[in-house]
Amino acid sequence: MVPFLVAAMAFLAALAIAGWLGAAVLTRHWESGAGAILTVQLPNPGAPSATGAETRLIAVQALLAAAPGVDTADTLSDAQVNALLRPWLGADIKNLAIPIPAVIAVHMAPDEKDLTGLAAQLAKAAPGTIVEDQAAWAGRLGILARSLQLCAGLVLLIVTLVTAAVISVATRSGLAARREAILIVYQLGATDSYIARRFATRVAALAYLGGVIGGLCALPVMFVLATLAAPLAAAPTQD
Repeated sequence: MVPFLVAAMAFLAALAIAGWLGAAVLTRHWESGAGAILTVQLPNPGAPSATGAETRLIAVQALLAAAPGVDTADTLSDAQVNALLRPWLGADIKNLAIPIPAVIAVHMAPDEKDLTGLAAQLAKAAPGTIVEDQAAWAGRLGILARSLQLCAGLVLLIVTLVTAAVISVATRSGLAARREAILIVYQLGATDSYIARRFATRVAALAYLGGVIGGLCALPVMFVLATLAAPLAAAPTQD
């Protein structure tokens, strides 16, 4: 039974390691990707700004371009906004009776966020502008992912301890079942180290066989999980 038990433990260990690595990748992606993006919604982008010198959209774009800590500020096109809203509204934005605000994706430099001051400047130039910070929910997702990493680590530790216990019990059972044969071999001149090495080699071979079988069985499952998680870990896009 040693190969089957070790195979089951190896299968669980492989899944735990895959879960730990996947959670680590998602954490880095969320915190460095979505967590560094601000969404600026600008109602009536074509209306005059507070100064009247330009449109509200041009005024907001100029403020964002000059704001400290802003790496890029990309205004989404009508096609991009339409692609975002179609699953929710089910229609083209041109056919809607309500005005759709302009959406600007702002990529912030790390550790350089002055959202209060930036929001105040934007609201002064274009009243009604909404600034949404993605870092709050990205941080909560990061905490969730790190919790999953902790759970995966605990599972891996438990699996390792159970595997060691299984191999230990199997070795002791093998020694007890062959007690008479061991005594005869011992009386014929075999040393303790020789007998122990023979048993250890056999149990190690069985455990290795079980580990290989369990690892191979885990590969298809890990491939499917990696395929499902790939869109979540993809590089952030502007649409």
